Amino acid sequence: MSGILNGIDFPEDLKKLTFEQLDELCGEIRKLIIDTVSSNGGHLASNLGTVELTVALLKAFGSPDDKIVWDVGHQAYTYKILTGRKDRIPTIRTEGGLSGFPNRSESAYDPLSTGHSSTSISAALGIAEAKQLSGEKGSVVAVIGDGALTGGLAYEGLNNAGRFKKNFIVILNDNKMSISRNVGSMARYLAHIRTKPSYFKIKGGIENTVKRIPVIGAQLNRTTLKFKSALKQAMYGNTIFEDMGFYYYGPFDGHDIRRLTEVFNNVKNIEHPVLLHVLTQKGRGYSFAEKNPGAFHGVPKFNVQTGKALKKGSATFSAVFGKYLCTLAESDGRICAVTAAMKSGTGLECFAHMFPKRFFDVGIEEEHALTFSGGLAAGGMVPVFAVYSSFLQRGYDQMIHDISIQNVKVVLAVDRAGIVGEDGVTHQGLFDAALLNTVPGAVVFSPSYYDELKFYMKQAIYGCSGLAAVRYPRGGEPERPADFYSAYGSFDFYGRDNTRVIAITYGRLFACACAARKILLPKGINLSIIKLNRIVPIDENAVKAVLTAEKVFFFEEGIESGGIGEHFGFMLEEAGFKGKYFLKAIKGFVAHAKMERAIGKLGLDGNGMAMMILTECCK
Repeated sequence: MSGILNGIDFPEDLKKLTFEQLDELCGEIRKLIIDTVSSNGGHLASNLGTVELTVALLKAFGSPDDKIVWDVGHQAYTYKILTGRKDRIPTIRTEGGLSGFPNRSESAYDPLSTGHSSTSISAALGIAEAKQLSGEKGSVVAVIGDGALTGGLAYEGLNNAGRFKKNFIVILNDNKMSISRNVGSMARYLAHIRTKPSYFKIKGGIENTVKRIPVIGAQLNRTTLKFKSALKQAMYGNTIFEDMGFYYYGPFDGHDIRRLTEVFNNVKNIEHPVLLHVLTQKGRGYSFAEKNPGAFHGVPKFNVQTGKALKKGSATFSAVFGKYLCTLAESDGRICAVTAAMKSGTGLECFAHMFPKRFFDVGIEEEHALTFSGGLAAGGMVPVFAVYSSFLQRGYDQMIHDISIQNVKVVLAVDRAGIVGEDGVTHQGLFDAALLNTVPGAVVFSPSYYDELKFYMKQAIYGCSGLAAVRYPRGGEPERPADFYSAYGSFDFYGRDNTRVIAITYGRLFACACAARKILLPKGINLSIIKLNRIVPIDENAVKAVLTAEKVFFFEEGIESGGIGEHFGFMLEEAGFKGKYFLKAIKGFVAHAKMERAIGKLGLDGNGMAMMILTECCK
């Protein structure tokens, strides 16, 4: 590492640099981010777009005394570099290395661990209130993107923050995108504001001139607020943000460090909630990301010179789901696809192209997506909501109140179920099975292979009357035993020639159980495996099939408390099981690491399963 960045470790180092040096520093930071993400994978375009914004924030504010809360946090790599973590940046998203998102346990500069959208304003307001109650000084800044501003929680935060009587700053980082292009009324509204910047330049000029007047400048500036509001009202009318109680300033060029620093230094002394509208370019400084920011939002390892992924992509559960849903929709005009700003991630690009009138991208609004799907179903449609497991958590009330109680048919395509790998603790899909297990009338399928995904998706659409879910992991299908043929029932019994020792599992862990079976055979243990295909409700015949076993082992790639394994054990006990029952599931949050490594560390790979079974059988 060389150049100006070599001498920068903490935010106070920035304050010694000229603006010309800061511009040069931004180029060095971009190179470091591009080199790092090309080696590790991660979020690229969003991070490249916030380099100058981050530098200006850290030059103007005194972090960590001033608290900066990044919404989602996938644009905070520059922030990590400039807050004491520069030397560890090459470890980002690797096992034992830096998280790809802000993390409280990682640095005092991270006030919150973030990873889900639209939370920053509410959380930052809580921090600001806590500062006021404890008499602690310092500013609080929430940085939220225009994509995250589509989420309802952001408006709940704005609604409450507008009543705050002290300095509170929200920075709207407007790059016209979340992951895909933004949709909805707010996207159109922000586009309208961007075309009307002349007033805000006039307002900034007035304010700067007034503040320079000696002694009485600050007081005079406060007395001119009514005049400025009247001026803007006459020219354009209020923004929605001012109607919610904020002073609105902008739009500003998010790549002009000098101007941003000046603005930040001005607004941090205003004893009132302030919203700064900043325009940035997603992917800035890397031509491939500038041309196609959506494709370079989250990327695998790639060649910097060509922008091409180093590993050729293969089929995935997401892609197979998307294509098969199109096949079903061709012959059934009732089928609709719903996504919460995840068209690409959930494999719905093809559906959006083929059936645009039946495709609904609602923005980052999982709660709305579920209630909206309930409404579609009540109107006679068959909605399929494709959603990541970790994001489905946000819609628990809607699943109960707006779907289950209504007894309408809604299908959930639960993507990224189980361990997701490098995105880490906020994105692991550990809770969907336990959550859905509590919803009355819900039916949940957990296929292990692509053919099963297609079969159970069709079953969910045509064979279920209420809420039905098909959950599947990130990436491709696992290894399949040559002698295994799915019967497409609620469960499969593999290797049933021995029922003394039985392993039970579902989803991709079936392949791990098969690997354990191979390890155990030479050691004298002929393991049989029950593969649950329908995990909610559990088929009573699956319980009956293991009643005569001496030892039953349940392996689950999900949270233990309230999970399928606990429920199966309860059913066994109720049925009078006399043998021993062992449950291996996940008991807490799981940090970032490669998926295979994480599963291995949890004892859920073939070796871990075999070791547990061998240990218990040799007692």
